[in-house]
Amino acid sequence: MNKADCFNLGYVAKLHSYKGEVSLFFDATDPEKYANLDAVFIDVDGILTPFFVEKITMKDKGFAKVKFEGVDSEKDARIILKKELFLPLQVLPELTGKHFYDHEIIGFAVIDEVYGEVGEVVQVLDYKINPLLQVQNTQLDKEVLLPLGNDLVQKVDREKKELHVKATAGLIEMYLES
Repeated sequence: MNKADCFNLGYVAKLHSYKGEVSLFFDATDPEKYANLDAVFIDVDGILTPFFVEKITMKDKGFAKVKFEGVDSEKDARIILKKELFLPLQVLPELTGKHFYDHEIIGFAVIDEVYGEVGEVVQVLDYKINPLLQVQNTQLDKEVLLPLGNDLVQKVDREKKELHVKATAGLIEMYLES
């Protein structure tokens, strides 16, 4: 399994006991969806390694106490401490309408209802308070950052690889016409 075929689910946050239990943090809108995980991939020295879940107990605010098979001591658990968790992309349910996964829209053309074509999505900057859509306009060699509020995205056209948006008046011009 390689990272291109996976999505980042979170990370191993801390040790939970001397018996190898750890606390995982799920960076997800609905962490409870992962309450019945059988396995996760953990990035150990650049290699996605499968770890099988022996027991999982969901906690508050996206955390879960987990016991992995074969991780039976504090020493074993330290090897995976602060490491990233991954799951295969195919376990994600397909989204429709205006809803999308961040990785799904990379490379999509961004089309504003007033300005027209803005550029191409480079990445989604996942700031907790205000996530941003990073768009590159190659014709002008300029970057545009659009706040991903509830009203920005009007339509996701997966077939044409287009993201139709309604940006705040003057925001795009501020980036591209300066």
